[in-house]
Amino acid sequence: QLTPSSFLRIGQLSNVDLNEDIHELETEVPRQRPNEIPHNEKLLSLKYESLDYDNSENQLFLEEERRINHAAFRTVEIKRWVICAMIGILTGLVACFIDIVVENLAGLKYRVVKDNIDKFTAKGGLSFSLLLWATLNASVVMVGSLIVAFIEPVAAGSGIPQIKCYLNGVKIPHVVRLKTLVIKVCGVILSVVGGLAVGKEGPMIHSGSVIAAGISQGRSTSLKRDFKIFEYFRRDTEKRDFVSAGAAAGVSAAFGAPVGGVLFSLEEGASFWNQFLTWRIFFASMISTFTLNSVLSVYHGNAWDLSSPGLINFGRFDSEKMGYTIQEIPIFIFMGVVGGILGALFNALNYWLTMFRIRYIHRPCLQVVEAMLVAAVTATVGFVMIYCSRDCQPIQGSSVAYPLQLFCADGEYNSMATAFFNTPEKSVVNLFHDPPGSYNPMTLGMFTLMYFFLACWTYGLTVSAGVFIPSLLIGAAWGRLFGISLSYLTKGSIWADPGKYALMGAAAQLGGIVRMTLSLTVIMMEATGNVTYGFPIMLVLMTAKIVGDYFVEGLYDMHIQLQSVPFLHWEAPVTSHSLTARAGCSVGPSHEGWLQCGTLTHATLLQVAGLRGLILRSQLIVLLKHKVFVERANLSLVQRRLKLKDFRDAYPRFPPIQSIHVSQDERECMIDLSEFMNPSPYTVPQEASLPRVFKLFRALGLRHLVVVDNRNEVVGMVTRKDLARYRLGKEGLEELSLAQT
Repeated sequence: QLTPSSFLRIGQLSNVDLNEDIHELETEVPRQRPNEIPHNEKLLSLKYESLDYDNSENQLFLEEERRINHAAFRTVEIKRWVICAMIGILTGLVACFIDIVVENLAGLKYRVVKDNIDKFTAKGGLSFSLLLWATLNASVVMVGSLIVAFIEPVAAGSGIPQIKCYLNGVKIPHVVRLKTLVIKVCGVILSVVGGLAVGKEGPMIHSGSVIAAGISQGRSTSLKRDFKIFEYFRRDTEKRDFVSAGAAAGVSAAFGAPVGGVLFSLEEGASFWNQFLTWRIFFASMISTFTLNSVLSVYHGNAWDLSSPGLINFGRFDSEKMGYTIQEIPIFIFMGVVGGILGALFNALNYWLTMFRIRYIHRPCLQVVEAMLVAAVTATVGFVMIYCSRDCQPIQGSSVAYPLQLFCADGEYNSMATAFFNTPEKSVVNLFHDPPGSYNPMTLGMFTLMYFFLACWTYGLTVSAGVFIPSLLIGAAWGRLFGISLSYLTKGSIWADPGKYALMGAAAQLGGIVRMTLSLTVIMMEATGNVTYGFPIMLVLMTAKIVGDYFVEGLYDMHIQLQSVPFLHWEAPVTSHSLTARAGCSVGPSHEGWLQCGTLTHATLLQVAGLRGLILRSQLIVLLKHKVFVERANLSLVQRRLKLKDFRDAYPRFPPIQSIHVSQDERECMIDLSEFMNPSPYTVPQEASLPRVFKLFRALGLRHLVVVDNRNEVVGMVTRKDLARYRLGKEGLEELSLAQT
């Protein structure tokens, strides 16, 4: 029996012409881009929507569930494991591709520049060498920046803030598209080869996530190909679970750290977690590092060795020589404090720089010019530092890839060149493992200072690049300097090994910048292949996080805030218990509210008896597209009943309302929504406090939460932005303003 409340008259959808939006777009005059974009960090952008992790338990859903038998459920479970294996294999292969291409191109560049420097050192005219180095860097980076700025801007940076937002439940446009993956991979190769102060490890996390999102859907919307597999997983809930597996596989491939990958997804990403998900994510991570290891071992010519578990391998630390004693614990804590302070300084400088970029460097051509400038300056700084350095070390017994002699005696090489004239990954390993006496303290001090500012300037450029390796490199440099100073003070005691302190400094610096604790400890332990340092690394990271948090937020959280994303943290602001659901909800037409003129958001079905159910904008669009009108059914026209598959096929890019033609006659028709609506949406009473609403909303991954009064009549709707706009500031509870930017 159909109740009148479950009908929706199409004419009521809007009181303006549905096509009006299109006319507006056509008649809009092209506006001049302003020189300055005013930006305020106390804004929340309305352009981001929520993902919906709540299954709509409508009649179609229940019918499908009744049809599926035990064997079909088993098949779905097996498919999940197959997808996780495919995510691992493909992420590992992408990492191999990046590694091999970077190794060859960077090797070629450094050989060309080295030959040139050697030639001109003998006969004078080293300025030509500088020009060659700077030009090579700038031209490679120009290509990398052009593809990001003009083809896919979301591929800029490491992608970790965007994946954090996605796993938090925010729909970031284009973040898991195939085009983004292609630009990301090409962009990161060009950034590293172009000699910028960047790493290729961070972007692997984004790449893994895109691979996971693509495979789990069994089709590519970019290529317009549907492979008709894995159709059951075409919804936000399933896709999110696979994306967290992809992020973990990315960490695993980058550092050879499968456990670290799982913990990264847990600590940084997923708002939801269960035991089955943990096993599947661990499986994907394990397969990822194994694939990378197998392929790279074959590539390096030792097929049975399996000695390359990740893109960066910190090398083996000798446990006997590198133990630690009780008196070193305070030293490690002190290093953590230094890392926290330097990390906070890095983040604060990067914050002001990013604000400047948002305001003034928003045109793609300016962004490309800035990237080229940074590349040229990086080469120039490196060249000048090498030129001015008189730190010469004997070549015999050293493992330097591109030894530059410059003004050193025969049989010696310039020590500053091992830090600057190399890919950052190799420089980190050198700082960890070169024997004591390989570096002059002055060399390390100058390198730390220069590289700190270069890395800070580089993060946030319009290129694909990570901040992990530069942070480790800065930390390894000052950590080694710290170790050398200690060995001077203790008259060369055996425990004051510079390599050990380089490792602690690297952990302290990275922890101070990104503020990860649990996952980073395990990543560092897995990458060094040494459990001995588990406790000191943990101590250093905890200290760095506590000290850094006292000053400013972590780098990723800061960038999320600067992009005005409605990100929901673990808990609601502490002092928000006095706010109620009624005060916080959107009443009437709102950003993600009810039916609005010309733009369907979602309809709440109302009648005198109160709330009847909830239907989404995307569902209404599918119904209008298929013209599921009651009048047609009454005219006994042969009409196929809609199935859940019709809604899944339209996911995730539902057609815009403007593309659906509704004739004048059809506007008078009715749609029976009873079998499509969710009859039992989550609701809260209007007196519920903000923290209670927040907990329910975040834990269940909702997109909207209906607020009802004591008669079960709708008072309003709580959306992500209503909750994210309250935050704890320096003066207490702040309310952010909403903006269309």
